[in-house]
Amino acid sequence: MKNAARRTQISVEDTPFYHCCSRVVRRAFLCGDDSYSGKNYDHRRAWVESLLFELEAVFAIDVAAFAVMSNHLHVVLRVDIDRTNRWTDREVLEQWHKLFKGDELTQKFAKGELVEPHQVLRLKHAIAIYRSRLCDISWFMRCLNEPIARQANQEDNCSGRFWEGRFKSQALLDETAVLACMTYVDLNPIRAKMADTPAQSDHTSIQLRIRAALKGDQPSNLLPFIGKERDNQPNGIAFTLKDYLELVEDTGRIIRNDKRGAISENSANLLTRLNISHENWLKLTTEFGKLFRGPVGTLQELTDYCEHLEKRRRHFAKCCRYLNAG
Repeated sequence: MKNAARRTQISVEDTPFYHCCSRVVRRAFLCGDDSYSGKNYDHRRAWVESLLFELEAVFAIDVAAFAVMSNHLHVVLRVDIDRTNRWTDREVLEQWHKLFKGDELTQKFAKGELVEPHQVLRLKHAIAIYRSRLCDISWFMRCLNEPIARQANQEDNCSGRFWEGRFKSQALLDETAVLACMTYVDLNPIRAKMADTPAQSDHTSIQLRIRAALKGDQPSNLLPFIGKERDNQPNGIAFTLKDYLELVEDTGRIIRNDKRGAISENSANLLTRLNISHENWLKLTTEFGKLFRGPVGTLQELTDYCEHLEKRRRHFAKCCRYLNAG
C-alpha cells in the first residue's frame, strides 16, 4: 500500500473519510522526550496542531480526529467536494492565496481587477487546478508535513528528510470504520501510556471535544457530531457527541485498566446498533493500524471500492470480520 499511487487509494465516490498517518524517519523525535539526545520536543506538538487547523480553514477538508504522538501523527479527514463546487472562482483564489502567492494574473483577478480576454483561458485553467487541489488529501498532507519538516530541520540544524517518504492513507468505507478509527486515533496517548484519561491527552481531538462539551459546545475547527442523519442536515458525523465521548471514555478505561466488562449500557447499545461485538470493538480500537493496511469496510463495500479503483479485493478482505458481530 505504501508504494501505491495516491490516486489508487482515494475514491470520494465511495467515501469522503480517510485515515492518514505520517511518521518521522530519523532518530530525532517529532515531539516528546528523546532519550538519545536528552532533548524535549513537546513544543512541536503545538506547531502541528496550529498548522492543522490553519489548513482546515483553507481546504475543503474537515478534521474529524487527530493525535500528535512522539514520532508520528494521525488524522482522520473528511473531503467535502460539494464545498469546493460551491466556491466561486474568486473564492477559490482567495482560499489558495492564503497559502500560496499564485501569480500576477490570479492576484489581479482576486482583487477584482480587469483581466484581458487573451488571459481568460489561462486564468480558468489555474482556477480549475486550484479548485481540485483544495479538496485533495495529498495536497493537504503536503502542506502540513513540509512546513513542519523545514521548521524541525532548522531547529535541529540539519537537512534531509524529516518524514518518511509518503504518508499512509486508508479509506474508511462505513460509519463503523469511521467511528472505530476515530476512537483508535483519540486513544493513542492512552495506549502509549502518555495519558491516563482522554481529557488528559494533550494535542488530540478528544481533549478539544471534551473541553468544548463542558461548555455545552463543539469545537468549531473539528467536524461536528450531528446525531442521526436527516435530509438538509449539515455535514458531520452521524452519532451524538455524548455517545461518542462515553464510548471513548469506556474504551479507554478498558485499555488502561484491562477491565473487559467496564463498558456502560449506553456504549453497549451503540455497539449493538453497529452490529459489532465488544471483543471485536476492542480489537479494532487497539490494533486498527496493524489489522488494516488498506481500505476499511464490510466485504460488499470493499468490493465496490476495489472495483472502482480496479484493485483486487482479496488483499484487504480478511479483516472484514472484525466489523461485524461475533
